[in-house]
Amino acid sequence: MSSRVAELQVLLEGVSLPAAKDALVDYARREGADPGALALLDGLPEREYASLDEVGETLHPVQPAFPKSQPHEPKAESGEPPGGDAYTDPAPEPGRVRDPLP
Repeated sequence: MSSRVAELQVLLEGVSLPAAKDALVDYARREGADPGALALLDGLPEREYASLDEVGETLHPVQPAFPKSQPHEPKAESGEPPGGDAYTDPAPEPGRVRDPLP
């Protein structure tokens, strides 16, 4: 199947992109595509395709599918930030020696 899809991508090489499914089928028909290739293109979902790779991936997916994981909940704070309040002070006094933390 992958070689068939690659041949189809070569046949579509001159089509103006992005292109809707109907434009891809019409172009392939004008270029003399065989009935099998036209049937493959006819099976595409109705939408616009930005690249021939997108057409090929839709017809015969080869990219690995990664599961969509839920983001993890952040952990509870573990205490004061380093430097205490000075860590978040937008205008600290420059050169001042800070008191040691307790």
